[in-house]
Amino acid sequence: MICDWSPWNHTAGGNHNFGLVLLNGGTFYIDEGKPTPALFATTLRNLREVSCTAHFAVPRLYEMLMPHLQNDPVLRTTFFSHLKLLFYAAAGLGQKFWDELREIAIQECGEEILIMTGFGATETAPFAVSTDVRGAFSSMVGLPASGMEMKLVPAGSKLEGRVRGPNVTPGYWHDDALTKAAFDEEGFYRTGDAFRFVDGVDPRSGLIFDGRLAEDFKLSTGTWVSVGPLRARIIQQAAGLVQDVVIAAPDRDYASALIFPNLVKCRAAASLAVDAPASTVIAHPAVRAAFQAALDELARQSTGSSTFVARALLLEDPPSLDAREITDKGSINQKAVLQHRAALVADLYAESPHAGVLLCKSR
Repeated sequence: MICDWSPWNHTAGGNHNFGLVLLNGGTFYIDEGKPTPALFATTLRNLREVSCTAHFAVPRLYEMLMPHLQNDPVLRTTFFSHLKLLFYAAAGLGQKFWDELREIAIQECGEEILIMTGFGATETAPFAVSTDVRGAFSSMVGLPASGMEMKLVPAGSKLEGRVRGPNVTPGYWHDDALTKAAFDEEGFYRTGDAFRFVDGVDPRSGLIFDGRLAEDFKLSTGTWVSVGPLRARIIQQAAGLVQDVVIAAPDRDYASALIFPNLVKCRAAASLAVDAPASTVIAHPAVRAAFQAALDELARQSTGSSTFVARALLLEDPPSLDAREITDKGSINQKAVLQHRAALVADLYAESPHAGVLLCKSR
């Protein structure tokens, strides 16, 4: 039994979620809400009425849901009363938030709820790699699903994951050139994503997602910036205050960040009213001090220019669906954000940055 908003034209919403219910003779409640400020109230209303056995969602939904689970006993009871599985994919979930989700489940159920994640693509329909009943942690994606083969191929300093199996598409409709480019000489689909082992000695320990190769870029010094891991470290260091992060920018002297703050957490940190406008929140001294401390600590721990951000901006406006800054499954589109907010990127690299820019230096 699931209550789901994912669009059926997307492989996860259609092939997986809708198909899963059909295969198992379950019940599918169509959620007309969505994890966006304008539509999330509809999702909350539905989840107060429908007690699901499993939730398949993007991290943003769980992050938006958390304060309501903490403060709404009716929602919390309904949400957990029949729940057996929480599954997230499409983006990373910070370890602090993972722990909060686990703890509130234990408080309500008296036992631990299985939290799983995985990795896939439209071309893998969508399942390819998944954690299992042995559990997981933030950034771990598990092992290839039953029937899947996966190999790791050197790609610069990283390892690209390539997969082969019965669920992988045979190719792109009427596009032989694109099909040929998508597969290697052994018929493995090139995911364009990097992975590494949890334990380099024991491959059975599982895989960690190591970022999208296409998002990585070089600084003007020729140093590669690994966007995925850097983004994850910022989210982790900010301890729940960050909704999402976009890293900039190629051919510059240093990396910087556009930060979408978690306004609910930031309001609480600054003891502001729940309806305090975003502009007030991001300008509040307590909020700025918390982000400054997090970024300074990240810089202190850094091992070089590619492992911290020298400047950052807190964004007042959330990711825009109209500008394609957020995908239909709720994950951030880094390229679209950088294009749509080019003026803000320019602010980050101004010779004399304005007062809103947070500055930090490595040790």
